[in-house]
Amino acid sequence: MKRIHLLLLLVVTAVFIWSAIKPASYLTWLLEVSPAVVGLIIVIAAYNQFRFTTLSYVIISILAIIMFVGGHYIYSKVPLFNWIKDIWNLERNHYDRFGHLLKGLFAIVLREMLLRKTPLTKGAWLFTIVLSMSLAIAALYEIIEWLASKIAKDGKAIKDFLGTQGDIWDTQWDMLCSLVGSIVALLIFSKLHNRLLQKERIKEE
Repeated sequence: MKRIHLLLLLVVTAVFIWSAIKPASYLTWLLEVSPAVVGLIIVIAAYNQFRFTTLSYVIISILAIIMFVGGHYIYSKVPLFNWIKDIWNLERNHYDRFGHLLKGLFAIVLREMLLRKTPLTKGAWLFTIVLSMSLAIAALYEIIEWLASKIAKDGKAIKDFLGTQGDIWDTQWDMLCSLVGSIVALLIFSKLHNRLLQKERIKEE
């Protein structure tokens, strides 16, 4: 394992351990961090068979940390964003929106998988398909949240998990933030990603 990859793993593990210590709600914490934990297990297990570029691992680490922090405090109560809310007299804590915007970075990870495992090449079709997949994943996550709210019996934990903060359009905002984040990520990082694919000698197959 490369040193930078090991360092990322250690940082993510440390944040996970911190996140698990006296979270605001253990049930909400479990709901929030479970997707990240499952994803990390898959990525680690596949490390020798499918090794991503360092850029993709950095993105995966950032997204995991975002979810661990949100799980620890509850997305609607993250202290830094409560402070921002008070300073700017905002109507809500925007950590959730910030998190969904950053989740758009996952588009680069999707891009890498498509370049390496499908006949797709760099161009408009790749851009369009990656955006479609990003939006589909964002929508699927919102559906899972909705299903959880219908199945679970702990009303407060589910309310914290959904984190709508009274906004009836919260689901649509979350998906829009993910879409915008994906567009920005592809526009900014695609060229760097291409260079890293070549530098790290990863074939685009």
